[in-house]
This record gives sequence, C-alpha cells and structure tokens, in this order.
Amino acid sequence: MMEKMFKEMYEAGDTPWELHRPDGNLIEMVRDYAISPGAALDIGCGTGNNTIWLARHGFTATGCDVTELAIKQAMTKAAEAQVACTFLRLDFLNEEVPGGVPFAFLFDRGCFHSFDSAEERRRFAEKSASLLRKDGLWLSLVGNRDEIRDTPGPPQCSALDIISAVESFFEIQLLKSNHFDTNHASAHRNWVCLMKKRTR
Repeated sequence: MMEKMFKEMYEAGDTPWELHRPDGNLIEMVRDYAISPGAALDIGCGTGNNTIWLARHGFTATGCDVTELAIKQAMTKAAEAQVACTFLRLDFLNEEVPGGVPFAFLFDRGCFHSFDSAEERRRFAEKSASLLRKDGLWLSLVGNRDEIRDTPGPPQCSALDIISAVESFFEIQLLKSNHFDTNHASAHRNWVCLMKKRTR
C-alpha cells in the first residue's frame, strides 16, 4: 500500500519533501558530530540528494527506496553529477538489503516515521541495527508530534514513540527538537535522533 501511494505521488509530481539538494540537518550532524566516512545506507533515499552528498564526502554510499521512479531519477542525478554511488529499489522493512557488508552509518529522512504502528517502528529499528557494524550510527529525522498543525505535513511521532522502538537496539546519543529542512516559507518541526548500535 505504501509503495502504491509513493508511486502515485512521484508520478503526479506531488513530492513536498523534495529539496533538490542535500538536507541541512544531515550536513550539520555529520560535521558537528564528526561522523567518519564509511559504508552508508540512505533509507528511503527518494531522488538521491543525500546519498550523492554522502558519496561526495567520502562515504561509500547506497540509497534505497520503495519507488522505482525515484530510484531512476536518483541514478540519473548521480550520473549527471559524476558521483559513484549505488541505488536499490527495495522495501526496506520487508526485503533484504543485498551486499552483506555491515554499514557504518544509516540515514533516514522521514522513512521511520512513515510506519504507523509501534510494532512496525520496532521492526524498523531492529532491521537497522542488524545492518550496522558494532559501533555503527543511525541518524533519523522524524516528524514531531509536539507540533500543532492546521495544514498537512509529515507523519508525527512522540519522543516516547521513538524511544520505545529503538532503545532495545540502540543507545540514543541525541534526541532534539528541530525543524525539517525545506524550500518553503515555514518548516515543520522534527526530531533529530542520533543513535549508536548497542553492543549487548
């Protein structure tokens, strides 16, 4: 159902999350927390802006998305930018990520929050942990339920929703209220959550 929804949105050009550039939250976190380049997976990569930015900054970057049209656009962008990265059309929660090499860094900009149920979010966190090496990091940008809205926006989670899903698998390094990067006049609130894979 989610695949069908995103397919229709991309086909209609209804992609309010599209920046046509890398996300400022990602850039800031990689810089301020000195996240070292390594194998990186951009979950729900869309048209590849953040995957390409990671590849340009020393990461061996892979992007995955459920929507074939988004992946095709991402591959075109990377080719035009002459940046080497990999793009995969797959359902992150329900399909295996090929390759078998553990990642050092995972990033998702609004993928985790797309899942409505606590069980699905917990499965997302468990899957993320399984793909990371021992000291691997996951940076997730999540819609913030503390925002009171009178217009549509991204899905929203409470801090408790995030903690309940991830804490069995990750040590939370940072959980702060911020705003999604946007090209519009106003930005929706988010949670910026940086997590480190648990070793026990």
